[in-house]
Amino acid sequence: MIQFEWLWAFALVPLPLLLRLLLPAAQSRQDAALRVPFIEDFQVIGERSVHFKQRRWPLLLASLAWLFLVTAAARPQWLGEPIELPTTGRDLMLAVDLSGSMDTLDFQLSGRVVNRLEATQAIAGEFIQRRVGDRVGLILFGAQAYLQTPLTFDRQTVRTLLYEAVIGLAGQATAIGDAIGLMVKRLGDEHATDQVMILLTDGANTAGEVSPLKAAELAADKGLKIYTIGIGADEMVVQSLFGRQRVNPSADLDEGLLTAIADKTGGRYFRARDTEELQQVYGLIDQLEPSEQEAQVFRPLQALYVYPLGAAMALATALILALSLPEVRRRHG
Repeated sequence: MIQFEWLWAFALVPLPLLLRLLLPAAQSRQDAALRVPFIEDFQVIGERSVHFKQRRWPLLLASLAWLFLVTAAARPQWLGEPIELPTTGRDLMLAVDLSGSMDTLDFQLSGRVVNRLEATQAIAGEFIQRRVGDRVGLILFGAQAYLQTPLTFDRQTVRTLLYEAVIGLAGQATAIGDAIGLMVKRLGDEHATDQVMILLTDGANTAGEVSPLKAAELAADKGLKIYTIGIGADEMVVQSLFGRQRVNPSADLDEGLLTAIADKTGGRYFRARDTEELQQVYGLIDQLEPSEQEAQVFRPLQALYVYPLGAAMALATALILALSLPEVRRRHG
């Protein structure tokens, strides 16, 4: 629909008529004389003057130009259809382990064997896509922790950077405490309603300068909640010099530490032994931290004043040219 921001501007429409009625007419001098070299020129001028008075179209063009100019001054706008912008005020920071053990091939995805990171990228990528209305960030950690993506509503960019992560990018060890400390630093000064970290790892804290439990206490003091996910199968068959053996690829997973971190911050610890369990974990987090609680309505506005303004300028130009061309032709005729 079309609306006018300054509707009162249309009160100016009768202004030219009021000026014509209220202002005194120009006084004509009775003793004025017109000197022409030939009587024929006087007759031509008289005929043009009478002919001009009989034409009404200049007044019509001027009136239309004034009407378009007032319309432009009223600032017409096109009000678009309502667009819902869901928002929850929730900040989600994903922390993904890139240590060397994440290269273990104990997951399956679409019928093929993949390592833990590939499974995480696929499942967590779908989770990010579902978080409509949340700001999402990404922390990658190994021997060091670094912020890959700050909090943003651009979920597609977060997914892309998650897919581009490679094992060993941050070192081969696991600095869980540093990852939590970085999250506290990035989220602690924000003012979101809910601030949540989802930390995924397959090992124990073997590097870093900050103790994981101390970092969890700092997170709890800031009101930050941490969900921890321990990833990795409990058993897999490997080929060795002594034949096929069954081993526990998750022997290094410190479930006690991950449980303690979650408990200190009011979160939960989840165990994901295969792709199906990992999908269920992110589904449970969706239920615990639902998105799209409220929606804000946005209606796009498009300014339309340029169209009546252009029409007014075109009519004014046409009027000037129409009134001046006969005189130009006469002088050069």
